[in-house]
Amino acid sequence: MTVSRRFILAAALAAPVAALAGFYAASPATAAKPEIFAPGGKAIRGYDPVAYFTAGKPVAGKPDFTHEWKGATWYFASAANRDRFRQDPERWAPQYGGYCAYGVAQGYAVKIEVDQWSVVDGKLYLNYNRSVQRTWKQDIPGYIRTADKNWPGVLK
Repeated sequence: MTVSRRFILAAALAAPVAALAGFYAASPATAAKPEIFAPGGKAIRGYDPVAYFTAGKPVAGKPDFTHEWKGATWYFASAANRDRFRQDPERWAPQYGGYCAYGVAQGYAVKIEVDQWSVVDGKLYLNYNRSVQRTWKQDIPGYIRTADKNWPGVLK
């Protein structure tokens, strides 16, 4: 096969792929991410956001104690925690909709692990994994400043 025939064949194959890429870029599958990270509809994967503050650790919520807020179901370990959240959700909810705080600082809305967290100045921040959390802890104030500027633009 000559170079010109290879070029023509490659161009002929590339055109449909490029057309599909344009289709998928505009399709609902690549639409904006939801404001709250909630796999299966469960914010913080079903963990109690209030418990990070009151118990100082992640505590699984119970189906008996839930609250709907911003399109997600929030789970709580107790009725008291649910009621606290209900009265002032902005105080208890994790920053950046529960997406990884470091990821938001880098311009991405990515998943979290519930056991990778920190409370800074009365706000809950979650991270992708242990390695990312180690990096996050190297400059928390700087990453928060950057993430605050990026949020909620990373959802687009």
